[in-house]
Amino acid sequence: MIAIIDYGAGNLRSVANAIAKLSYKPTVTSNPGDLLGATAVILPGVGAAADTMRNLERLGLSEAIRRVVADGLPMLAICVGMQVLFDETEEGGRHRCLGIIPGVVRRLPPGLKIPHMGWNQVHQEFRHPLFDSIPDGANFYFVHSYCAEPRDSAVVAGTTDYGVPFCSALVNGNLMATQFHPEKSGENGLKMYENFLRLASVNGRH
Repeated sequence: MIAIIDYGAGNLRSVANAIAKLSYKPTVTSNPGDLLGATAVILPGVGAAADTMRNLERLGLSEAIRRVVADGLPMLAICVGMQVLFDETEEGGRHRCLGIIPGVVRRLPPGLKIPHMGWNQVHQEFRHPLFDSIPDGANFYFVHSYCAEPRDSAVVAGTTDYGVPFCSALVNGNLMATQFHPEKSGENGLKMYENFLRLASVNGRH
């Protein structure tokens, strides 16, 4: 089962549609048990990190996500989904997040147009199967005002320049995350989802 976590985010349909375009049948769920029984888990994100954390906690999904990562199940987190993986965010004050990836989420530097919205290049810091058949410097679609700063630079799989370079993709074992939205990024975005599902050894297209 490909589980797409439903915690009330607004872009679930576009993520599910992207997966369906690849001839897979995803399951949109807010049931923590579904996550632990899944072959692959996707944590999408739109909105504020603090609201996301409140909803994840309210639905009992926070601990399930930590278990998914601890058990080594393949997970892909997107945009705010990526940001809540970190220890804390500065968005709306300081808020604790999931604490899976050591580091903080900070506002993009002053003087830049906020939010950072539109197409921008992703520079691959190392070769990883998530980027198979995707050229270095390919454009992906961004909508965000905050960016993640991992404490360990070894997890930074992709960087993007917007006034300053920031982490736009990370890989830590079976946990993968992007600040950009693959579901809004055309063929390269679809290819990334396909690569992730292949890495997760998802079988049985429908």
